[in-house]
Amino acid sequence: MTPEIAITLAIIGGALILFATDKLRVDIIALLVLLAVALTGLVSPEDVFLGFANPAVITVWAVYIVSGALFKTGVADFMGRIILRLAGSGEPRLIAVIMLTCGTMSAFMNNVGATAMLLPAVVAISRKTKVPVSKLLIPLAFSSLMGGNMTLIGTPANILASNILLDNGLKSFTLFEFFPTGAIIFAAGILYMVLLGRHLIPTRHPTDDPKVIFRLREYVSEVYVLTESPLAGKTLLESRLGADYDLTIVAIQRDGEALTTLRSDTSIASGDILVIKGAVEKLMSAQRSLGLKLDEGQHEVISDLDGDDNSIIEATLAPRSHIVGRSLEEVRFRDRYGFTALAIWRQGEVITQRLRSIPLLFGDALLLQGPRRLVQTLQEGDEFLVLEQVEVNSERRNKAPVAAGILVLTLALVIFAGFHISIAMVIGSVLMVLTGSLSMDEAYESIDWRTVFLVAGMLPLGTAMETSGTARFLADLMIQLVGDFGPMAILAGAYILAALITQPMSNAAAVVLMVPIAVDIALSLGANYQPLVLATVIGASTSFLTPVGHKANVLVFGPGGYRFFDYTRTGTLLTVVLLVVSMIFIPIFWPLFP
Repeated sequence: MTPEIAITLAIIGGALILFATDKLRVDIIALLVLLAVALTGLVSPEDVFLGFANPAVITVWAVYIVSGALFKTGVADFMGRIILRLAGSGEPRLIAVIMLTCGTMSAFMNNVGATAMLLPAVVAISRKTKVPVSKLLIPLAFSSLMGGNMTLIGTPANILASNILLDNGLKSFTLFEFFPTGAIIFAAGILYMVLLGRHLIPTRHPTDDPKVIFRLREYVSEVYVLTESPLAGKTLLESRLGADYDLTIVAIQRDGEALTTLRSDTSIASGDILVIKGAVEKLMSAQRSLGLKLDEGQHEVISDLDGDDNSIIEATLAPRSHIVGRSLEEVRFRDRYGFTALAIWRQGEVITQRLRSIPLLFGDALLLQGPRRLVQTLQEGDEFLVLEQVEVNSERRNKAPVAAGILVLTLALVIFAGFHISIAMVIGSVLMVLTGSLSMDEAYESIDWRTVFLVAGMLPLGTAMETSGTARFLADLMIQLVGDFGPMAILAGAYILAALITQPMSNAAAVVLMVPIAVDIALSLGANYQPLVLATVIGASTSFLTPVGHKANVLVFGPGGYRFFDYTRTGTLLTVVLLVVSMIFIPIFWPLFP
């Protein structure tokens, strides 16, 4: 082992530890890896930043823009609603149609975007059919990961693998060369979930279950503001009910009318009836000092707050929300959006106290109350995903045929005109902006910059693995370990190693590490490198074992009311099933020794 190989292995080990501990953001880890290979001299200063101009990175951000336009104009939403109407009400058929819809969409847009687009519709279908939402959302997320295996643009990992091959002077994959094996993998995943997987998913009831309603009923009360109350004439901010007593005014009854659009400068008057959410002991303390009278016989049932003008909705943080890690108080949530948070569902637990000061996490589900007219405004922003179907405004919806046509044109440029995928996708993204399908600001907001920096930052590590001989070293080591069991054992080894590595880190980072090794294994054996690369890519897409394995998993975590090991219980056997299917069909379409 040379010093260069030892240094590269140390960098890989350090990156894996950082990814696994989740102490730093993945994009920061990628930039640390980039700096490490530069400072150790493994990659020259001239080459270390080339990842930011790599066609794979260009393709990734362009795909995000095209996906964003399909989201904003409602194209994917329209497709999803039409297909889901055919699903019926039976659980097996529902799961099959949901997975087929999401996986097909995921083949042409990013995985998280496809999941986010269908999430509100699936929640609505769950309520309508009485099928527990937990039975539907894991299949939704998993199908987005499997569907991405069917085309080159289905996931950044596919794009990366293809470009790594090109950088090594090898033939890469075309747009639909992933389809035969990807479609079979996808079909096997659907069959598994319909026949077996759905029985492994526990029945969980998130924010609409009796436990949540009971706790909210316990914490929501009506109080009368007495004439001598020091609160009379003060604004909600000046009342300090939240800061001093952890009480939240949900609504105000005044002169027979309900005021639900509350802001920090909304005033309180004597004679008002305040609908307050908070612990009883806090409310009793405030009653004594602030001149309030508790009507113990008028506890407000939470459903009574949901009427023609008022609504109680569920929402989760959007995939590219900027308020992750910030509290409702920090973002001035009620002033900004006009809604009051009633509860947060996090990792199977219901939180109803001190909501204003709790940092929000990606995957949280929030129970919100506020004016119905503001629901669409909340949905159209980039911070929250409302878990009920909201109509796209008519002006933007009129752009849907244009956006769909641009997507078709983009694919046609690749298939029939021979354009490189990066050029075609940039053409598509520019046309989306020029035609008004989304604005330039919305285009920037559509890009998951964390993924862009992750991919660009990890690419130099792939270069270092090749130039230092680390990829060859690890390839020889794998051949020594499993080579005696034959080529199929090596193929299975590539799949399993990629599947294990992808759990603590992203599938894109796993592909950067594994594809150079797979190529060197093939060259050492005199075998076809494409089946080994394909096994690696499919293995890297099996982020089924934990909720943090992929953003699509995290997105459905709160809305589904899941707990951490619900994913492990369902995903472990699915990973094994897909391994067996891959070992059967990859050699059929891509022979190891043609």
